[in-house]
Amino acid sequence: MSKLQHVLGISGGKDSAALAIYLKDKYPMLDIKYYFTDTGKELDETYQLIDALEGQYGINIDRLEDKKISSTNEDPFDFHFKSFRGYLPSPQARWCTALMKLKPFEKFVNGKPTVSYVGIRGDEQREGYISREKNIQSIFPFRRNIWSQDVLEKIFNPENHEQLLTYYSQYIKGGKLDKIEAVFSKPIPFNRNYRLEKERIIKEKLDALLEFGVVEYNKSIFQYLKTTDYPLSMEDDYPLLENEDNLVRADIFKILEESGVGVPAYYNKVKYEVDGQVGEYARSRSGCYFCFFQQKIEWVWLYEQHPERFKEAMKYENEDEYFTWIPNESLKELMDPKRIREIKLDHLKRTNKHKSKNSKFLLDILDDTESDACTACFL
Repeated sequence: MSKLQHVLGISGGKDSAALAIYLKDKYPMLDIKYYFTDTGKELDETYQLIDALEGQYGINIDRLEDKKISSTNEDPFDFHFKSFRGYLPSPQARWCTALMKLKPFEKFVNGKPTVSYVGIRGDEQREGYISREKNIQSIFPFRRNIWSQDVLEKIFNPENHEQLLTYYSQYIKGGKLDKIEAVFSKPIPFNRNYRLEKERIIKEKLDALLEFGVVEYNKSIFQYLKTTDYPLSMEDDYPLLENEDNLVRADIFKILEESGVGVPAYYNKVKYEVDGQVGEYARSRSGCYFCFFQQKIEWVWLYEQHPERFKEAMKYENEDEYFTWIPNESLKELMDPKRIREIKLDHLKRTNKHKSKNSKFLLDILDDTESDACTACFL
């Protein structure tokens, strides 16, 4: 029996939903608790996906609720928006994420040793949410490297070089082990002034180790973790050590479709026409319908496909104080027909530049904006 609690946050997006299905199918021995932090400003498709997961896949999802807020009969976003006196959240001030996602999550965990599963894919170049709380450890099952960046920095620290080689020697011998030692021996700067160089070398070292064997890599790191205070140090074994999967975007859509849960409707492409040209747009993310991480073409999508939601988003803006969802542009300005035409033409230009005929579920026309978003919301 596991000494830990295992949790997975369902955002309403494709990746977290697919991860819930994936783990339930492949690792049924894991007793996972599922949760959803509702901002009160989600699209209907988000709630439909959560209902489908529960109804069709037998997954129970806890709706995290703050009794203080619910007693006011206000949505969580409106409650906090008032407390910030009309200041909109932004990439520089993500109070929405801190108060409506992370705070409820850490209260849900309640200080217990916890493994949190994150749905970042193998084709994404980003790192997921890593809690500052020592009792929470993030794991990424869709990637060949399931471990978080903070773990990588520890195993590639020169001080731990010999220790890691000792663990590797239990699984690999001879010339192959010599090559692994050479990987660990490559100099790496841990000075804060060389952060980017450090990250580059860590990635090179990681890629090299994975080529020598994913399972051997996982087992060696697991041995190391047992000498630390990470939650997984409490476990005698861990089923994901044998995981060699590397799932990409197409795999995620396949999981959702084959499970019967289905893909959230806001990912479906909608055709539009401008100046005789035909393009397609969709939403690239779950989360609040007025999320400030949206690209302008996604705001146009919202205006044309969900006009009532667009109007609600407009109510939060204060042009006199320059409080707008988009820097230097209000939604009132964006909805002008001439401006919409400009945005669509620019989108078409980027679409033609990046579009690939090999991807059935292509969202690259949005420049993969998921990678720029807050990972606590859009998994």
